[in-house]
Amino acid sequence: MTRHFLEITDLTAGEIDDVLRLSAAPIPSLGHPLRGLGAALIFEKPSNRTRQSMEMAVVQLGGHPVYTRGEEVGFDTRETVEDVTRIMAGYHAVLAARVFDHAVVARMAAVSDVPVVNMLSDHSHPLQALADTLTMVGEFGSLRDRTVAYVGDFNNVARSLAEVCVMLGAHVRIGCPPGYDASDDDLARIDSLGSGTVVQYSDPIVAVAGADAVHTDTWTSMGQEMEKSERMEVFGHYQVNAGLLGAAARGAIFMHCLPAYRGLEVSAEVIDGPQSRVFTQGHNRMHAARGLLAFILGADTAAGSTTDAPSAERTDPAR
Repeated sequence: MTRHFLEITDLTAGEIDDVLRLSAAPIPSLGHPLRGLGAALIFEKPSNRTRQSMEMAVVQLGGHPVYTRGEEVGFDTRETVEDVTRIMAGYHAVLAARVFDHAVVARMAAVSDVPVVNMLSDHSHPLQALADTLTMVGEFGSLRDRTVAYVGDFNNVARSLAEVCVMLGAHVRIGCPPGYDASDDDLARIDSLGSGTVVQYSDPIVAVAGADAVHTDTWTSMGQEMEKSERMEVFGHYQVNAGLLGAAARGAIFMHCLPAYRGLEVSAEVIDGPQSRVFTQGHNRMHAARGLLAFILGADTAAGSTTDAPSAERTDPAR
């Protein structure tokens, strides 16, 4: 059966553990499931970390990544999403897309007989959530009964992060201004995904209190530039600075998916300080992508297995 990865919930909690194990495994133990094969990487939205990490993950698995800009395929302008997908599925072993509208990756998966991977959509960012999880598990050993806070706009990054944390038994606290928060239906759905919990507050200090990890994201995402002035005013009290981070648990870590804007959603002293894990988190995008691709291509999930959880220090599985 073809395994697509459009949402974190396309995996079970046990499968997420398998992906994390593969992500932390030495590269040679994964074999070369993409040897002699291509992977189409389609970017409607430009990227730094996503392109770099996905291209290298494909290469590390023996494959050939083909970077394609959105205008080169012209979804539903030059050709329908379905026609593009069916043609590319005849060339490649994996199709991955970073899109504006989540419906595009859903339509791709509906007609593709090779795996489709969501590299980002307006609804979710599951590859980022895997990298975030790999980073936190490396720090804490497990997410079970840990408290994870997210401060800012409840966007695609926040949604996927909350989903994976609840699935793995963590307690999620979301701090968002009214109008930019999660709907009651979304909260109820996420809360039902696993043994963890999710609660939402309008006060960021309450959300962060006692948290083991504090996450944030840019206040104005790509495609929202016309809202920037309004968002600057709305989110003014939601900056993760030393005062806010001080409400978290002793030894708490700070995380941000990047790009970050110092002086807006996070202060320089926090993102560049000793509690920040943003660069480990960014590097883990590659490891998590490699683990996910290996998993959906049928790699042995016992590859490189060990009794130890992935550690923050062990960020280069090639060693």
